[in-house]
Amino acid sequence: MSEISYCCAEGVGTIELNRPPANSYHIDVIRALDATITSAEADPACRVVVLRSALPGFFCGGADIKRFLADTPRQNMDFIALAHETLSRMGRSEKIYIAEIAGHALGGGLELALTCDLRFAAKGQYRLGLPEVTLGILPGNGGTQRLPALVGISRALEMMITGMPVSPEEAHRIGLVNRLYDVSELAERTTEFARGLAASATFAVGKIKRSVWDGNGQPLEAGLASERHNIGILFNSADAVEGFAAFTEKRKARFSGR
Repeated sequence: MSEISYCCAEGVGTIELNRPPANSYHIDVIRALDATITSAEADPACRVVVLRSALPGFFCGGADIKRFLADTPRQNMDFIALAHETLSRMGRSEKIYIAEIAGHALGGGLELALTCDLRFAAKGQYRLGLPEVTLGILPGNGGTQRLPALVGISRALEMMITGMPVSPEEAHRIGLVNRLYDVSELAERTTEFARGLAASATFAVGKIKRSVWDGNGQPLEAGLASERHNIGILFNSADAVEGFAAFTEKRKARFSGR
């Protein structure tokens, strides 16, 4: 079986990590992930993407530390540059990415989940965290930027400078994960949510995502300009025409994603 696979059903694309024992990654794995993201982005049937692990106990253990030791600092920086670009592609996409977490998400593994738009997690004894400081480095795959945006600067800084991970329950409490389910329900509930979203006005969903992220960290006027731009596009869309008509005719809208 491939270390990273992609399939799509009922509008939901699934990217599955399967690299025992912990889904740790190096530059070749990132290249494979990049190719898989390309497949999901190019698939017209795919409207929402779920990122999950095939391994019990691990979502992703992060970067392969043995490769860091074996490679030169320049090679390690090439890895970081490619990882930044690959993970950012999920953020730039107008498709919603959901991380389904049922095991340890540590270091670059948590950074992979942070890149997704939503995170659904299972209850359990595993941990989520950014322990890079214990190796004498920092979270280099977006953690220093994305974690504070989710949980606030103070809490994120504490997690990163101590390297202390949190439980799934604590991650849910602080807003690191959106939803928390029993492990037996996680896959079904995530898929159910994703299918519902895939059947919705996905063109509008994508523009909402872009408006939020393009305005994040910018002055209010810049964010409002992005909002105006995107709603202008939507006013001219087939889905808006259908949505307005369905509302006035008191029926369920049949959105096409255009």
